[in-house]
Amino acid sequence: KTFDEFKERYHSLDLLLIDDVQFLANKDRTQEEFFNAFEALLTKKSHIVMTSDTYPKGLTDIHERLVSRFDSGLTVAIEPPELEMRVAILIRKAEAESAVMPEEVAFFVAKNVRSNVRELEGALRKILAYSRFNLKDISIQLAREALRDLLSIQNRQISVENIQKTVADYYKIKVADMYSKKRPASIARPRQIAMYLAKELTQKSLPEIGELFGGRDHTTVLHAVRKMSAERQQMTELNQQLHVLEQTLKG
Repeated sequence: KTFDEFKERYHSLDLLLIDDVQFLANKDRTQEEFFNAFEALLTKKSHIVMTSDTYPKGLTDIHERLVSRFDSGLTVAIEPPELEMRVAILIRKAEAESAVMPEEVAFFVAKNVRSNVRELEGALRKILAYSRFNLKDISIQLAREALRDLLSIQNRQISVENIQKTVADYYKIKVADMYSKKRPASIARPRQIAMYLAKELTQKSLPEIGELFGGRDHTTVLHAVRKMSAERQQMTELNQQLHVLEQTLKG
């Protein structure tokens, strides 16, 4: 496109959306034309929305007058999506690719890819490609193989704190509930599951685990461990949930 065509198109918009504006760096002519378009759109009270990987003042090799214009608008930091949103994004994106990603696999991936949606999409593409190339259904094991170079928890020591956070996220309760005296089943059961996993996956003693769960007695932890161990043998759903949690924690 010539710059005349650029002007004709972009000076008449009602709304301009630009992603990764930092890529204008060192492109003097493009910056010059963009500044003119910016001014023209402001004059006609059009809306301009831009994204970048830093705040306006952090942009380098961008003309000062452009940075000044960027800085005069409303600046909002976009935080990485929460776990629940990451799970939903993965499932929806997989559906768009005519693939089925089980919720437990989405949970596993979302727990380990936390930075931004682009990395989530990249992880999903790797999983889908790996699944199709190997003619295998998507599972936690397959996801681990496909993402072995990405998983942030590779070779990481499992801690009681991480177990508490993972279990709380999985059962949609607050981490603070792990230490509280609350006894509703919706809280007490995940707490017992976390105690069981702490005993199975760490080197902590029963008294040490009890201390990390709000100063509980070691007999409380022992009761939880025995209860979950017995129920796991009898309840398929619980066994599956524990398997997902263990796979997530082990990476």
